[in-house]
Amino acid sequence: MTSTEQTLSTHGAPGDRRRWFALAIVMTAAFMDLVDVTIVNIAIPSIQRDAGASVSQIQWITAGYALAFAAGLITGGRLGDIHGRRRLFLLGIGGFTLASALCGFAVNPEMLVASRVLQGGMAAMMVPQVLSIVHATFPAHERGKVFGLFGAVVGLGAVSGPLLGALLTEWNLFGLQWRPIFLINLPVGVLAWLLGRRFITESKAPKAMKLDLVGVALVSLGLLMLLYPLTRGRELGWPLWGYVSMAGALGVFAALVAFERRKAARDGSPLVELSLFKVKSFAAGIAVQTVFGVALGIFFLVWTLYMQIGLGWRPLRAGLTGVPFSLAVSTAAGLSVQKLVPRFGRKVLQAGALILGAGVLVYLWEAHRYGQSIASWQMALPLVVMGVGMGLIVAPLTDAVLSEVPREHAGSASGLINTVQQMGNALGLGLVSVVFYGQIRDGLAQAQIGPAFVHAFQHALWWVAGIMGAIFLLMSALPKRPAQHVEGAEAPVQEREPELVH
Repeated sequence: MTSTEQTLSTHGAPGDRRRWFALAIVMTAAFMDLVDVTIVNIAIPSIQRDAGASVSQIQWITAGYALAFAAGLITGGRLGDIHGRRRLFLLGIGGFTLASALCGFAVNPEMLVASRVLQGGMAAMMVPQVLSIVHATFPAHERGKVFGLFGAVVGLGAVSGPLLGALLTEWNLFGLQWRPIFLINLPVGVLAWLLGRRFITESKAPKAMKLDLVGVALVSLGLLMLLYPLTRGRELGWPLWGYVSMAGALGVFAALVAFERRKAARDGSPLVELSLFKVKSFAAGIAVQTVFGVALGIFFLVWTLYMQIGLGWRPLRAGLTGVPFSLAVSTAAGLSVQKLVPRFGRKVLQAGALILGAGVLVYLWEAHRYGQSIASWQMALPLVVMGVGMGLIVAPLTDAVLSEVPREHAGSASGLINTVQQMGNALGLGLVSVVFYGQIRDGLAQAQIGPAFVHAFQHALWWVAGIMGAIFLLMSALPKRPAQHVEGAEAPVQEREPELVH
């Protein structure tokens, strides 16, 4: 049976329960990825103490995952189209589980960093297949219900990650310190792999393009040349080669654009579909996603360091403090998609940027006023405000960006959006060494460390607030109302296999 026949067979059997089992499996994988990002942040101080990791190694534990994930997303999606989405999903989740074991049993910080990079690369194979499998398995009229479930998973992941990380760190199971935050993936990953083999139907894009290996190499090289000096620059005293490397990264990205343009003209299979950037809303949306990723990368890491090192809180208290934020994100995200965007369009996203920025400023005022004596309940107000703002952005942004993209490029555009958001996140993690650690002097006495971290957190919040102002301005280039929410904007179309879904 061909992949197209498999897809039509599945679509033609709406009562087939196998596809709902398949959905549960791929949602579990998506949940694992979401939790794995947030669960590590809360355990960073414990990793730093127990493993003796340096500042740059701590940053690479998070940035290495984000960088490998970002660099591999488009490639992972393209490989799924070529070789089969089920096959790549199983390979990805198997590799992710193995990498989690290597993280959990790492004998030194270097092994932990390398294992995290491997884990990010495996996630880049696994995650793009989720949306592709949904498209290949469910008919169009059922996908709204499916994506509603995914929204719930995102909210649950945001709540569960910090709490689970805090509990596992506090409990110190079997004297393993922070290691269970990675080892918990093992039984989940093995079960998902076994069930995936049984219930997920194989599918491929009918006209899959060849993998652009030169494009993959140029993207990876450019990111490495940009992020490595940012991450290690402060520790090494900002050497000249670091500035040369960052400037050279711009040349690599320019070479990527030139090569992709020629490859598109030659065989129509570029890694990056440059014609998408001619769509104003898409180009603006890519800029918003990138800059938004920078803000998230900065905030979540420095927030964890602020609470656990600056304020001296235990991981569980830090994790519980973040619950109001996570609940606000989940609630606002659901409300924005179902009620607000159809009525107010782009204004919802712009309001989200302003509300999130306002929450950051309130947090900044409270952190300055109360210093190290600030209580968890005093953080609740700014965190709820920030969570509402973030929820109004994260859920409808992809729809807004894709609304004016030609239908035949929708899958490729989705993959590119996810990639640049992760690239921005990795860039933000790299900038932590500048906007946060750059405010902390070396050789501080024990009594000076807490106040220094509190001051550095306040300095980083100014950066986040400024970034949200830039995002608000960039959002003015988005369409006033996403096409799918404009009455009569789109007639029903014949159901078909997407050309390229990431």
